[in-house]
Parts: sequence; C-alpha cells; structure tokens
Amino acid sequence: MNRSTYAAGTSGSVARAAAPFVPLALLATTGALLAYLWKWPCRFNGAWNDGTQQFLNFCYTDIYPLWWNEKLDQGLAPYFGHPVEYPVGIGALMWMIQRIVGGLNDPGVWFYDLTVLLMAVSLVVGVVIMAKLALLQRRPWDAAWYALAPALILTAFINWDLLCGVLALGAFLAWSRQKHFLAGVLLGLAVATKFYPVVFLGPLFLLALRTRKFPAFLYAVGGMVITWVVVNLPYMLLAFQGWKRFYVFSSERGADWGSVWFFFQSKQWPYLGDSAKVDTLGIASFGLMCVAIAVLALTARTRPRLMQLCFLVLAAFMMTNKVWSPQYVLWLVPFAVLARPNWKPLVLWQIAECAYFFAIWLYLVHLQPGNEMLGIGDTAYFATVWGRVLAIAILAAFVVRDILWPEHDVIRQGGVDDPIGGVFDGAPDHFALRLDRPAARDEAPAAPA
Repeated sequence: MNRSTYAAGTSGSVARAAAPFVPLALLATTGALLAYLWKWPCRFNGAWNDGTQQFLNFCYTDIYPLWWNEKLDQGLAPYFGHPVEYPVGIGALMWMIQRIVGGLNDPGVWFYDLTVLLMAVSLVVGVVIMAKLALLQRRPWDAAWYALAPALILTAFINWDLLCGVLALGAFLAWSRQKHFLAGVLLGLAVATKFYPVVFLGPLFLLALRTRKFPAFLYAVGGMVITWVVVNLPYMLLAFQGWKRFYVFSSERGADWGSVWFFFQSKQWPYLGDSAKVDTLGIASFGLMCVAIAVLALTARTRPRLMQLCFLVLAAFMMTNKVWSPQYVLWLVPFAVLARPNWKPLVLWQIAECAYFFAIWLYLVHLQPGNEMLGIGDTAYFATVWGRVLAIAILAAFVVRDILWPEHDVIRQGGVDDPIGGVFDGAPDHFALRLDRPAARDEAPAAPA
C-alpha cells in the first residue's frame, strides 16, 4: 500500500470513528439552545423580577437571583467577602464571571448569560463523553437522550449541575480506559462542584471487592482525595467561615420541595413527618438502600455492570434526600441510559419528571396569598412528587432484573461483560456471597427468547 492510499484509508477510519460524535454534539447544541429559549420570557421580558410571572412562565432559575443573594453585585468575592452556599467549584466559577461582567450594564443578566454559555459547553462535552462511553456498549446514539431529553431542556439552566455532570462522566471515561488516577482527579473536581458524585465510590468499591482490583480503586480514591483537598484547602485556610457555609447549610436545612420528607411533614405523619428527625431518617433510609445494593452486587450470579450500580446508588440518594430540586434529573439521565437503554421506562420517567417540573412552579404560585386560584394545591402537587418516585423505582426494578437475569440486559448480549467497567470488564470473580453455584465469567449470557 502506498503512502497516499494509507493516508486515505486512515482518514476514512478516523471519519467513521468520529461519525456519531459530530451529530450528537449538534444535537446537544440544539438542546442547549432550546433550554435557553425556554427561559426567554424571564430573560427578555423581565419576569425574573416578578415573583409570580417567573413561575407562571415556568422559567425560574437560581443563577440570576444569586447575583444579588451572594453579594456578587457588591463586588464581594465568594467565601472571602461573603459566605456561599455552594461548593468551591461553583463559587470559583461565580467569582470568575463576576470579574468579567461587573462593569457591564445589567450585570445580573450578563452573569446569567455567561454562566449558561459555560453550562451549554458542559452539556455538549458531556454528551460527547457519554457517546464515547455508549460506543463501548455498541450504542453511541444512546447519548441523544442526554442531548434532548425533555426534562433536560426544561431544567438545564436552573443551576450549575451540568458542570458537575461533565466532570463525573469524564471520570468514568478515564476509568474505562484504565486511567485510574485521572478518574479520581475528575471525580474529585466533580465532588468539589456538587457533592453527590461521592456516592460513586460505593459501586467502585463493591466491584473491586468482587474482582480484587483494589489497586485501581485505591488509585482513584487517592486522586479524588488529593484533588478535593488541593481545590478546597486554600479556602479552608484563608476563608474558613465562608467555605464551611455549604456544609453547615446542607446539614441545617430542613426537608425541601420535591422530597418525600417534605410530603410527610406537610401531612404531619407520625415520626416520618418529624422535622427534627429528617437528617436521621434520610441517612438511615439511604444507608438501608445502599446495604440492599451491596447485597445485590455481591450475591448476583453475574457481576453487575458498573453503570448499573452507579444508577442504583444515585437513584437511592435522590429518593431519600431531604432536597430534590427539579434540576436533579440532570444527574441521573446519563447513568439511567447507560444502565438500561430501553426507551419505554425512560419515557415514563421523563413524563414524570416533566409533570413535576410544571407542578412545582404552579404549587409555588398557589402558596402566594391571593393567587390560590392560579396554581395547584397539595393533592396535585404531591401526586407528581410520588409520580417521579414511582417512575424511578420502576426503572430501578428493571435494572435489578437485568442484574439478576442478565439475559434481559441489552448491553450483555453476545457474551459482552462490562464495557465501561475498565479493569472489571471480563475479570474473574474472587469474592461473592452466594449459596448456589457461581456463574462462570466466561459463560455468555443466554440470548433472550
């Protein structure tokens, strides 16, 4: 083969390999644009300054009011000049954008626009990373769910969650390529941005326990801890009171919108509705779910896939948390799709999330004196709260079924094990809790009937 022929063949291979990513990036850009246009009534018509219209137009965001609530309008630096209720990854981003827009006309709107631009980039990069992960499962187009999921379009720019999402997905891409320390670094950055990715250590530990791949797990933990400390330590040393605000606020806040604990308190249920016990109840219920997931992971005949366990533990965290904001759906979309890319339960879940999105704003209108007839009451609102709990529980039940009977798992057809699992993929089992004969690791799952 001459050089020109080789170059042409190589170029063609590269083009074919990149084929899914370009259109998926365009789909993600479309999703970001649609999400921005969804906020149009607030962004361009001033509804953010009206406590009723921003809810009736369904275009509320945390980003715009925090320009004032976090004293960014006064030029105060996050943590140093004013305590901030977010981890330092978000606070640092606030400070960076504050430096850029501080002297502009209408800086609050500019603060929103630049923040949204960075979140849009995070979405596009996150979709491409998810496509790379899904490609390992031979289904790259599954990433279109993350690009254009209806609930994503509705909630994308409420807060900074997409930034954490791209870091978490990047961590698992690094893990799949057996770059364990880098995976830990990215996971540490994610935890420094939104705390929830710390729960992913559980699935990694359980699978490391079954396969004895502890060096990989410890490298990742080391990278995460070192990164988190490096990022947080300057704030801890120089602005401790401002830095600790996030952790104090998280521990002191009560049950909030969307959580089942808010329902129990609103209905004054005995014990479950006791506001003094909400932290204990939340931690205990999450702990019980984690024990159940651990038992499942260690007793299943065929070792669960990494994405299956990540979805289950994140779903458990969300369902038992004392706060469940509408935008938390962004946390779960990539992992739900990578865990079980079957469209029917995903559509059901998206419908439930969208129903809750509209219900929460109408409920907040209803609670305003004089606006009772404009919104919805307790019955309709709490129906949507339990609707999304049920939808996620159904999705989780299907994932558990796939773990117990892997012949139902579309990813495992043809003898595939755990393509995103990195060192876990195809590894022999060394530890499991079961009474019956263990399934051989080289035994291909039976094809579905």
